[in-house]
Amino acid sequence: MTDTPDLPDLRTVDAVLFDLDGVLTPTADVHMRAWKEMFDELFDQWDIAPPYTDRDYFEYVDGKKRYDGVASLLRSRDVEVPWGDPSDDPSADTVCGVGNRKNAVFSRILRAEGIAPYPGSVALLDVLAEAGVPTAVVSSSKNAVEVLDAAGLRDRFDVIMDGVVAERDHLASKPAPDVFAEAARMVGVDPARSVAVEDALSGVQSAVAAGFGIVVGVDRGAGADDLRGAGATVVVDDLAAFVD
Repeated sequence: MTDTPDLPDLRTVDAVLFDLDGVLTPTADVHMRAWKEMFDELFDQWDIAPPYTDRDYFEYVDGKKRYDGVASLLRSRDVEVPWGDPSDDPSADTVCGVGNRKNAVFSRILRAEGIAPYPGSVALLDVLAEAGVPTAVVSSSKNAVEVLDAAGLRDRFDVIMDGVVAERDHLASKPAPDVFAEAARMVGVDPARSVAVEDALSGVQSAVAAGFGIVVGVDRGAGADDLRGAGATVVVDDLAAFVD
């Protein structure tokens, strides 16, 4: 473990709670591709301007529950459609239908290409396991278990707070504190003595609002300054920074 004064020793905290996409696995790249493919087609069909960009992903979609991300992005273009129902067909012109359309694209890419975890993240999980530090996943994605299984990480975590649980328990999407606060409760730890690890601005804001003593921002594209501005205690390019 690094002794750099800028980086806390994560072996000494009560628990470390990890976001999934972009922190443990490069599924953020798959999500970005799926959102872009889906929104490019949708914008063309609905004649929406300006065109969808990667910046839209970070500002309106990243870290949020799927349907909240759809509504936020469409609202940025002054487009309002009925919310619909999670059971909506992907062809439905509703927030849920559009979200399900994106999920179909994501699942197709994941099945075709698979996913491998970030080596630095696995190395940190090994260090924490050896030190006996509890870990959990806090993800807005309803695909979290599928992704963890595909990456071979499912058995690393006793607690998985994902989009399925959030919807079932009516927990507000990041940047609200609900999911991180509930995950800490499930693990049985005080957020003030624990660590949250996030790559999304909304996720950092969520962890800060939930009262986590340390919030690690992993810069996979959101920008180090923006992550710090959202409240990250420390920002790294990869979690290998915490491992000797």
